[in-house]
Amino acid sequence: MEVAVPAETASERGRQTRQRLVAAAIELIPEVGWAAVTTRRVAERAGVRPGLVHYHFDSVASLLTTAAVEFAREALGTPLRELRAASDPADGLVRLLAALDAYDGRDPGSLLMIEATLAATRDAALRAAFAELLDDFRADVAEWLTGHAVPDAAECAALLCALLDGIVLHRGLSQTPDARSLAGPLGRLLAAPAPTDERSPR
Repeated sequence: MEVAVPAETASERGRQTRQRLVAAAIELIPEVGWAAVTTRRVAERAGVRPGLVHYHFDSVASLLTTAAVEFAREALGTPLRELRAASDPADGLVRLLAALDAYDGRDPGSLLMIEATLAATRDAALRAAFAELLDDFRADVAEWLTGHAVPDAAECAALLCALLDGIVLHRGLSQTPDARSLAGPLGRLLAAPAPTDERSPR
């Protein structure tokens, strides 16, 4: 006697189609550039009818924002997991920098983030979504630093986040030192006492 296999539900098919569209956009953004991603290109890459793009998303811009945010959230999760696995701030710094090994500045992930960051300067919805991701990441880093008695944790977190982004950007333009080799100098900079204003009062 054969056991009846339930047919795939419409909602599940819809979810899978939506994910295929997002995955297609994630592939296309670094390949052709943010502005060149079209309904036709996304549909062809996803293997669906063009009309389904606008069935699942209000616009191509909405699809691109969703794709970029999903990719960025996953990308930020890796260094955060590495940091939380570290035993102390020095180890955490090494682990954060080592997490950059996946990005050489010209790989698809780097190019996607560069394209999305540039697009965010002109798209308020994308800018707000990226700002929320960045704020959350900084807060998580600052919380970990605070838990390890690092002074000025919020400021250090902001510096570390900017450093990670900057290294990837610089890698796309010119040769930069290996990320691990930066851990020692950076650790010394972060541990250095804050400068005092020794100027004579007027």
